[in-house]
Amino acid sequence: MRQQLFNHGTYIQAKAGFTTLTNRTAKQPKPDWIKIKLTTGDNYQDIKGMMRSKTLHTVCEEARCPNIYECWANRTATFMILGDICTRACRFCAVNTGLPTELDLLEPERVAEAAEGMKLNHCVVTSVARDDLKDGGAAIFAETVAAIRRRLPLCSVEVLIPDFLGDRDSLEIVMNSRPDILNHNIETVERMSDRVRARAKYRRSLELLRRAKEIKPDIPTKSSIMLGVGEEWDEILQAMDDLRAADCDILTLGQYLQPSPKHLNVEKYYPPEQFALLKEEGLKRGFSHVEAGPLVRSSYRAHEQVKSAAKAREERSVSQ
Repeated sequence: MRQQLFNHGTYIQAKAGFTTLTNRTAKQPKPDWIKIKLTTGDNYQDIKGMMRSKTLHTVCEEARCPNIYECWANRTATFMILGDICTRACRFCAVNTGLPTELDLLEPERVAEAAEGMKLNHCVVTSVARDDLKDGGAAIFAETVAAIRRRLPLCSVEVLIPDFLGDRDSLEIVMNSRPDILNHNIETVERMSDRVRARAKYRRSLELLRRAKEIKPDIPTKSSIMLGVGEEWDEILQAMDDLRAADCDILTLGQYLQPSPKHLNVEKYYPPEQFALLKEEGLKRGFSHVEAGPLVRSSYRAHEQVKSAAKAREERSVSQ
């Protein structure tokens, strides 16, 4: 019965309350469980004003994250460095694409100033892909980590990096800055990767995660999979196995939502019950933390993931 519930493109009506979707090629209406709470109070407005005053970008806005209202209301945000123009054109992503014209060397200090003003305990830094730069922007990542640490010594820092086209030296630059978490998303299963991602390669992403652990074994690694672009259930489990084979510690799973008509269609909406099952599967495979749900994104509740990773490291050290 369980396997029947996960047939690609449709699920069978069951006691758990799964919605029947029968035509996987037609555009699907959003189900009831895709709900966004609009909270635009003082905290939200404060963070928005701070980002504008520092001329900073957030992936929360640029990628149209559904959790922006919740996260900003709780005074958390994911900074997006290296500008707001990406050199790639992934078919799932809402960030602007094109050829960047400049590199802002003062950006790391402005990010640190904003993080200090927000009094963050955990800071997430990501970027557009900058394939036009020799190091892919790795040096700016490292400088941003250092700038945040100077102003907020007790703040943990997570970096969500592009693949740097597989360049090991660029990865070493980032790892030597000693972020508290190294995050790189595989985004989807292997079969769908070339269709979903521009220039990125599934195996190259896995190799980046493996190398990160090779360079700094004590720094937790993290990745994310979005569901609903045409993957099969068994392929999701295989992607989990691939990530664990690369010694990835933390996994997030969320529902893909089409940002505009020109982007990939949603092939399937996964209900919360299926995300709960996937969380179980991930924990069984040894991830120290699995965050799974329709609106979960890579940086969602990231501060909790740091604690889980630290606890897992302590337990491993005791057992050894």
